[in-house]
Amino acid sequence: MPLGLYALALAGFGIGITEFVIVGLLPDIAADYAVTEATAGILVSGYAIAVAIGAIVVTAATARFNRKHVLLALMILFVIANALCAIAPTYELLLLGRIIAALSHGAFYGVGTVVAASLVTENKKASAISFMFAGLTVAMVLGVPAGTFLGQLAGWRSTFWAIGIIATISTIGIAFLVRPVAAAPTERRARLRDEFRIFVRPRVLASAAISLLVSGGAVGAFTYIAFTYTEVSGITSSTIPWLLLLFGIGTFLGNALGGKLADRSIDRTLLVFIPTAALVMAIFALTAQVTALAVVLTGLMGIIAFTNLPGMQLRIMSLAADAPTMASGANIAALNIGNALGVWIGGLVITTSLGYTGPIWVGAAFAALAFVVLLTTLKGPKANQTTETQLADTETLPAGG
Repeated sequence: MPLGLYALALAGFGIGITEFVIVGLLPDIAADYAVTEATAGILVSGYAIAVAIGAIVVTAATARFNRKHVLLALMILFVIANALCAIAPTYELLLLGRIIAALSHGAFYGVGTVVAASLVTENKKASAISFMFAGLTVAMVLGVPAGTFLGQLAGWRSTFWAIGIIATISTIGIAFLVRPVAAAPTERRARLRDEFRIFVRPRVLASAAISLLVSGGAVGAFTYIAFTYTEVSGITSSTIPWLLLLFGIGTFLGNALGGKLADRSIDRTLLVFIPTAALVMAIFALTAQVTALAVVLTGLMGIIAFTNLPGMQLRIMSLAADAPTMASGANIAALNIGNALGVWIGGLVITTSLGYTGPIWVGAAFAALAFVVLLTTLKGPKANQTTETQLADTETLPAGG
C-alpha cells in the first residue's frame, strides 16, 4: 500500500477515537460542568448530526479544490477543535469544539476515500478504501478503550490532548506522503448547486439508503448488546469488555476482507454479505440465551457487517463518478444518519415484547430491507463495471503514488 494510505488511516484512527471515546468520558464531563446526563449526551448526538452535515455541505463546498489541500485544512481544523475541547472552560465551548471536529470528520471521510482510491490501480480501489477505514476499526478495538483509560487516569481533558497529538502527526504525514490530487474536471467546472444534483438520481439515493440501513442495523444492535449479554445470555458484566473486543476485532477483519472482495466485484460482495448479515443477526436474536452461541455470533456479526463497508462506499462513488467526492460524502452522511436511526429504534423496541433481543431483530430487519433495495438497483451497468471509466478522472496520480 502507498505510504499516503498509512497517513490517512492514522487520521481515521484519531477521528474514530474522537467519535466514540466520549461515551466513556460522559460521567466525568457531566460532573465537571454540573450538567445532567441528558445534556451531556448532546455531545454524542450533536456530533453525529454535525458529521452528517459536514459530509454533505462541507464536502460540496470544497469539491472544486485540490483534495490534498482540503484534507490538510480539515485536519488542522480537527486539531484546533480537539484543543478547544481540552481547554474548554464551559460546557458550551466543549460542545462547540465537538461540532467543529464533527464537521471536519464528515468532510474528511468524504474527501479522503476519493483520495485513497486515487492512490492505487483500478483493481485495488476498494482495498485502499478499506485500508483507510481500518483506522476507524482499530480505534474501536484499541483507541477507545485506551482513550477511556487515559481519561480516567489523568482526567478527561488528557484524552483530547492525546487525540490532538495523533491528529497532528497524521496531518504531517498527509503533507509529506500524499501527493496533490486535483478534483475531477467535472467537479472543477461544477457550481455548488450542481454538486447536489446527484441526489435526484434514483440509484445514488438507493445506494445511500443501503448504507443507511446496513450500518444503522449493525450499530443499533451493537449499542444495546451489553444488555443482551447480561439479561438474556447470562454473561457477567466483567466479561463484556472481552466480547466488545471480539466484536471490534471482527470489524477489523471484515473491513479488510470486504476491501479484497469488492475489488473483484462490488455487487457480488454486497449480494452475498448483506443478506448474510441479516441471517447472522436473526440467528443471534433467536439463540441469544445460549451463551456459547452468543460469543461466536458476536465475532461473526462484527465481521459480516463491516465486510459490506468498502463496497458500499465505492459503489456510490462509481454511480456518481462525475461528482465522486460529493457522492462519497453523501454515503458518509447516510452511514451516520443510519447509526442514529438504528440506535433510536433499537431503544424503542427494548420496551416491547421483543425485549433485549429487539435491537438485534431490528438490525436483521434493516439488513433484509437493504438487500431488497439492492436488488432494485441492479438493473443497468454493474457498479464495478462503471468504476474504470467513470472514476478515471480521479486517477491523477501514478499507481502506488
